[in-house]
Amino acid sequence: MKRCDTLVDIGRRQFLRGAGVATVGAATAIVTLPAPEARAATPLARVSYPSNRLANIADLKVDEAFDVAYPDDDAPGVLIKLGRAVPGGVGPDGDIVGFTTLCPHKGYLLNFNAADRTLNCPGHYSRFDCEAGGQQVWGHATQNLPQYAMRVDEKGDIYAEGVDELLHGRLSNVL
Repeated sequence: MKRCDTLVDIGRRQFLRGAGVATVGAATAIVTLPAPEARAATPLARVSYPSNRLANIADLKVDEAFDVAYPDDDAPGVLIKLGRAVPGGVGPDGDIVGFTTLCPHKGYLLNFNAADRTLNCPGHYSRFDCEAGGQQVWGHATQNLPQYAMRVDEKGDIYAEGVDELLHGRLSNVL
């Protein structure tokens, strides 16, 4: 019976050749990456929309959700006056925030819970902290709640100008 030792050797050689090519490719990719300071200076991607008036400060009451739609009628949301300054808050007190009310997990309509200032999903129980920029605190969702980028003018009108996360059910945040 004749043995064939070359197949094992060819297999080893092919493996080593492939590993060498992969190593060279990985090293090339690392060398061509921008320096960390260049990557850090790149702003986060935010899709901008035309500025839309959502409400006036006088329309809002502390710990009550005010229903809005942004960036279009198919994207329900809320404005909430929290009564104390929070990250992303606007207005004279920095306490007004706005979020979409479609859960990023499956698109269920969220409900505001004033007791703990969260938006809650009745479908799979995801919860989002309104005082922490819509950060997910519980549940199946895999991203934080999309928050509106807003501004308030001298008359107290509240305008939304963008969204910081992808809205549920959209491939991009482009109208």
